[in-house]
Amino acid sequence: MNQLPIFLHINDRDCLVVGGGPVAARKIEMLMRYGARVTVVAPQVGARVAGWAGEGRLRLLNRGFEPVDLEACDLVYAATSDAAVNERISRLAQARRIPVNVVDNPALCSFVMPSIIDRDPVQVAVSTGGASPVLARLLRTRLETLIPASYGRLAQLMARFRAAARARFPESTQRRRFWEQVLHGPVAEMLFAGQDHAAERALEAALANADEHPPVTGEVYLVGGGPGDPDLLTFRALRLMQQADVIVYDRLVAEPVLALTRKDAQRIYVGKERSQHTVPQEEINALLARLARDGHRVLRLKGGDPFIFGRGGEEIETLSAEGIPFQVVPGITAAAGCASYAGIPLTHRDFAQSCVFVTGHLKDGGMDLNWQALVQPRQTIAIYMGVHGVEPLCEGLIAHGMRQDMPAALIERGTMPQQRVLIGTLATMPGIVKAGEVQPPSLLIVGEVVRLHEKLAWFA
Repeated sequence: MNQLPIFLHINDRDCLVVGGGPVAARKIEMLMRYGARVTVVAPQVGARVAGWAGEGRLRLLNRGFEPVDLEACDLVYAATSDAAVNERISRLAQARRIPVNVVDNPALCSFVMPSIIDRDPVQVAVSTGGASPVLARLLRTRLETLIPASYGRLAQLMARFRAAARARFPESTQRRRFWEQVLHGPVAEMLFAGQDHAAERALEAALANADEHPPVTGEVYLVGGGPGDPDLLTFRALRLMQQADVIVYDRLVAEPVLALTRKDAQRIYVGKERSQHTVPQEEINALLARLARDGHRVLRLKGGDPFIFGRGGEEIETLSAEGIPFQVVPGITAAAGCASYAGIPLTHRDFAQSCVFVTGHLKDGGMDLNWQALVQPRQTIAIYMGVHGVEPLCEGLIAHGMRQDMPAALIERGTMPQQRVLIGTLATMPGIVKAGEVQPPSLLIVGEVVRLHEKLAWFA
């Protein structure tokens, strides 16, 4: 994203619109709604623009564009049907460092117009950077249903009490928690029900009765971030991600998932790589407890599911022993997510009636696995963290009786746009991994269900 979303004050500012047709009229109407002083330059204008001019709501110059029109101008819209004129306006405006928008030509714009949800004073703007205005309007329409008009009245009510809340709670963390209680409590519900006066009285009472120094109790949220695609997060995970003061996260948490956490939250990286732990597990356990004791709401964000090869159990053991409140939010584990996006069912009545999850970590150059339990008919094996140990893993399965031609799939960066699926057999997979320069995070699936990939693969 190479555009900075901003909200610009144009009330009582001079704005120029070149053009007088229907498209220009929409821009003019929007500028007038936000209090701009509008000048329109066009040889001919439609009835709406002529009507506004007749009412004295804008200044109309019935002629073609001239460079002098840009003098003392704060904002420009080029909305003519002449591409050469629009390009000239853009070039001259940008040379003067005047923000300019050329309708339906993002390449000539120094700013683009978002689709707007207006709940004065609350505004939400949706933009695709000019790539697809239709998509922006679709998203705006969907958001309209989630943001009722009463949110504007709620914002106005909170604004009236903002100074009083600041005086009551000088410390920003306690002030934020007070407002969160208001937003999620009866005050907001009264206002949403149209009981504005009752909501105001309730807010006055809440502020008057609030403890200036309430006891601060922390909590830990152990949240599974899933295999990578942020659309796979649960609603509960998203809510807690936006609520936490501190984010403690792993290497396998995808960047798009991490981007959904609160922007002002403190972030602490405790990721682990093969044979290299940035922070030992015991220190992570202690860190979570200490942060919660200090009153923070701590998000322990893990890739996949925290209870499947995520050491979540170890972490909450420490929290439980110290009496620290915690919640656990499951995530879609890598085996389920990656297999689904690769079109490989983990179970299928024609191929596999069971599935087993194992870790492929090497220890002292080998693997201590229950080989006999793995080499079973009509079973799928999902192997986590097996890239570096793929050769001894495949050799071990073959040595304990699994066919050399058993289908195998390696899924790299599963569920993400960069997903890559490599198909082979137990005999060929080590060479495929080496030749393909496969990197973690990757998941290995072994079993007859891999044959279904070619038919069922849907994600590309």
